[in-house]
Amino acid sequence: MRSWLRVARDDPAGLPDDGYEALLGADGDELDELCALADAVRHRTVGDDLTVVVNRNLDPALVVKPEHLDALVDEAWSLGATEVCLQGPLPDEAGADAAVELVGRITDRAPLHVHAFRPAEVEAAAARRGSTPEAFLTAARAAGLGSVPGTAARILDDGIRATLTGGTDIPAARWTELIRTAHRVGLRSTATIVYGHVETPAQQVAHLRALAAIQDGTGGFTELIAMPLVDVPPGVDARGATPRETRALHAVARLLLHGRIDHVQAAWPKLDRDTVLAVLRGGADDLGGLLLDGDLDPGAGPESGRTLTAADVHDIAGALGRPVRQRTTLYGEVGPERVTLR
Repeated sequence: MRSWLRVARDDPAGLPDDGYEALLGADGDELDELCALADAVRHRTVGDDLTVVVNRNLDPALVVKPEHLDALVDEAWSLGATEVCLQGPLPDEAGADAAVELVGRITDRAPLHVHAFRPAEVEAAAARRGSTPEAFLTAARAAGLGSVPGTAARILDDGIRATLTGGTDIPAARWTELIRTAHRVGLRSTATIVYGHVETPAQQVAHLRALAAIQDGTGGFTELIAMPLVDVPPGVDARGATPRETRALHAVARLLLHGRIDHVQAAWPKLDRDTVLAVLRGGADDLGGLLLDGDLDPGAGPESGRTLTAADVHDIAGALGRPVRQRTTLYGEVGPERVTLR
């Protein structure tokens, strides 16, 4: 373990697979050493700012309720959001180009960054309009789509994906192809890994390597989001992610992806506060989004009822001794007129 830590100090992204697999098993003092190393790499790479975006989830089904959609967009803008997220299926009764029209209606209403359409939803939207995914993404980008979620990656291994979803997931190669397509048309995306179920350390490393290979080819990933599996599917004997595993995985991801993906997010909706603090002290630099609920329709999205307040952000930053920076979706600066986290 310590020999791999010594190698990682000199070349964080240069270990072989078995080195990273060994580090994923770190515990006790060695885990503390691994996390301290990852945090030093974080400091050198992105500095000490704790970043966060002000965003809100909207349900794609609102495409058939345009007036309600307009009201929710207005509310999100009035609450200080700079981003809205859309994940989920379009209703059957929506038109052939509903996904593009949805994006256009939002961006015509307010200058919000639209973060929408997971890879499987890209495929479905393209099929609905009778076009290729590339043509759909090009049209959506022209309508104002700003980026796509790199979610539903789970682990990029077809056996694991079949176990977790009963065979309903798109194949790993198709997920990769669709993400590469989004990047090719000029859209950025997040990168994700879902862990703590049936995968092995070797499969975690292989997944991170697959993300690194995509980034080497496209440069399109903005950040890595590592999420423990919270809702275990029936019949899946998931081991459950421990705080130890969570700390080790975030730290190893920071090292392995060094020089490729600058930002590592602490997925606060799926982690308790102590674990959020631990990963932010061990390589992570970002808190993701506030996920504002609003008053008109607070139920949209899988994180319904879970919001992060400005006070929460400052409390976490104070515990870390780090400054807060409100960011755009793509990690740029927010104009002073839109900054709400002061």
